[in-house]
Amino acid sequence: MSDSALQNRRILLIIGGGIAAYKCLELIRRLRDKGARVRTILTEAGAQFVTPLSVGTLTGEPVFQSLFDLTREAEIGHIELSRDADLLVVAPATADLMAKMANGLTGDLATTTLLATDKPVLIAPAMNVRMWAHRATQRNLEQLMADGVEIVGPNEGPMACNEYGFVRMAEPAEILAAIEQHFSENAFKGELPLKGIKALVTSGPTHEPIDPVRYLANRSSGKQGYAIATALARLGAETVLVSGPTNLPPPPGVTVKNVETAREMLAACEASLPVDVAVCAAAVADWRVDVDATQKIKKEAGAKAPDLRLIENPDILATISKLTANRPPLVVGFAAETEKVVEHAVAKRARKGCDWIVANDVSPETGVMGGELNTVHLITRDGQEDWPLLPKQAVAERLARRILAHFTNKDKNA
Repeated sequence: MSDSALQNRRILLIIGGGIAAYKCLELIRRLRDKGARVRTILTEAGAQFVTPLSVGTLTGEPVFQSLFDLTREAEIGHIELSRDADLLVVAPATADLMAKMANGLTGDLATTTLLATDKPVLIAPAMNVRMWAHRATQRNLEQLMADGVEIVGPNEGPMACNEYGFVRMAEPAEILAAIEQHFSENAFKGELPLKGIKALVTSGPTHEPIDPVRYLANRSSGKQGYAIATALARLGAETVLVSGPTNLPPPPGVTVKNVETAREMLAACEASLPVDVAVCAAAVADWRVDVDATQKIKKEAGAKAPDLRLIENPDILATISKLTANRPPLVVGFAAETEKVVEHAVAKRARKGCDWIVANDVSPETGVMGGELNTVHLITRDGQEDWPLLPKQAVAERLARRILAHFTNKDKNA
């Protein structure tokens, strides 16, 4: 992204009520340095943390505050304000603002403008860690993601409320980078940024038959893999999804290959090569019975339980990672762990030979297996990124953007 990429871009910054509002002053300065025009809406709560004078001095523009300011409303109006921007940025995006955005509620200039806009919106969440983890906030976040709202952050660290968690607002440099990335992704003259990239995604469990009516399986719902396939397709990638048995509808714009067993999944993956990126998100059964019965194994009175001999299934991630021909340039694996999540994931990346590992804690108390939320760690050869608790769709969007960055040389060392 060149230094002139934001030249003459019109940014409407909505400053919410939180201690992190002070970061918006630095963000304004950085945006102005890049040549952007910045207008601001300062909420009543936001004005408790930064002043209209400081905001207006940095923007060189009037600071809009009241929905019922008749003079300002006559001059510009909240409808014009909502449309006279290339991008709306909400920072900090508090739990209250997110709830109102997700449910179409208004009551002040900020929320009325957000409801009236037809322009893209980027939010930078910041709130107490328990408020972020609350199911209502996560439900609102899911809805905002489904509505196409972009998200930057939040980050992990200490907060003003003397708690520690994943809900610090992203730093000004990170928000600036997200704004630049937004315009970069939308500067493809109608083309999608991953157009021309072929992607392979595996998802769901595998079912390993014991007899015609019984099988070995796991608790995977396939939701994370389906979300990843959807996110890659939205960015323009030609995406093939190899799916074990799930109850999920086929993602739009994605070619789905349905399989049952690990051996079938491996065969379908190999038949889909070559691709540019393979994301192995499926929870493949590690073992299968050596011989599955052709008839139902009957339970006889007083009889012993059947003696099942297990043998190892093919390792799909390792097989794809270690191909000598048709090896995808980028191979991403998943590590579902119940303890020492990062430690085991780092070892798994080295053992399997993949480029990245997405590690997550699937302990029963997390509710990840079959649930809607996920907390992951992205492990690359250069280290790790710790992502906050997010809906699986949001995790997928983040991963798709990291893959985009890889292929646009923004992340050459990943």
